[in-house]
Amino acid sequence: MALDVGAKRIGVAVADPAGTLALPVATIARTSVHDDLARIAEYLESYGVTALVVGDPITLTGERGLAAQRIDEFVELLSRVFAGPIHRVDERMTTAQATKSLIAADVSRRKRREIVDQMAAALILESFLARGGSAR
Repeated sequence: MALDVGAKRIGVAVADPAGTLALPVATIARTSVHDDLARIAEYLESYGVTALVVGDPITLTGERGLAAQRIDEFVELLSRVFAGPIHRVDERMTTAQATKSLIAADVSRRKRREIVDQMAAALILESFLARGGSAR
């Protein structure tokens, strides 16, 4: 399973049973860390997740900025609800790429807002799987 963690929303995607395709699943509207982790835990259990992939917001210059530090803290919290391996994948440009694809598909601005994060999570997971990672 992959997460695209943002300040307002968390995109969720899962791999197919063969571990070759990434499928967008849901967008979690962020409310509190406790509630966010509870929702993630529901998806982890529901899909029988064995590995988790989290987008790592590296800057365009390749540095770890404030956003990356926030993700470090969030990953630490994730380890409280998930005992398996948590992998990081550079998420540069995934949201932009997802938005561009949705615009090309003539998806309305309102609908894009609802699904862009889960599409970005799918791109993060696809990147991980393409490098030979195994996530379910």
